Amino acid sequence: MKKLIFGTMLLALVIVVPIQTMAQVNIGISFPLPPPIVFAAPPELIVLPDTYVYVAPDIDVDFYFWKGWWWRFWEGRWYRSRYYNRGWSYYNNVPSFYFDVDPGWRGYYRYHNWHGHRWNYERIPGRRLQQNWSTWQKDRHWERRRTWGVQSYKPRPQQQRRELRQQRQQQYQQRPEFQQHQQQRQPQVQKPRQQLQEKVQQQQRQLKRKFSSNRDKSKDLRHSKDRRYRRL
Repeated sequence: MKKLIFGTMLLALVIVVPIQTMAQVNIGISFPLPPPIVFAAPPELIVLPDTYVYVAPDIDVDFYFWKGWWWRFWEGRWYRSRYYNRGWSYYNNVPSFYFDVDPGWRGYYRYHNWHGHRWNYERIPGRRLQQNWSTWQKDRHWERRRTWGVQSYKPRPQQQRRELRQQRQQQYQQRPEFQQHQQQRQPQVQKPRQQLQEKVQQQQRQLKRKFSSNRDKSKDLRHSKDRRYRRL
């Protein structure tokens, strides 16, 4: 009887739990790491107006600092590290700051002009930035004290900023390297999930057979007791 009760409870758990387990499973995907960028010295960065995103204008690749992390975009994938020159790891998403980055910032930087206004940006050593970024963001340092270095600075209305984010997100999803990355990523995610589902189904079938066997044994035991009782 105990075996029968245990089998029933175990079967119920296996039937209910797999859906939650499959939803929470963390599937690791392995991608190659980006090639190193050789720096003669720690990079200097500038802050982009209306954001707390810092960019490295002296290199021709997408290289950012945001919320204590260094970020790189390479072959349709994002990587981040606590160090500017090592320790990169794959980031399985698009960092939220990216859609706040004006794609024309390099031209604005070159001509010291931010959307028609003189842009007196400050070049910030990487070490100083790492020491102060959190305090600057908490105190709203750039817009309150220096207006981002932009003369006659006026922040964009929130509605306009939301529309720009949506537009940049759509443009990003149409980039060939992004679409190629999505195609590479899809089968690698589905295969482990399918294997997990097949394994759960196999366990369910085994437990059902075991439960059926225990139930038959229990019936045989009751019939045997009944026969002995009749003979007495």
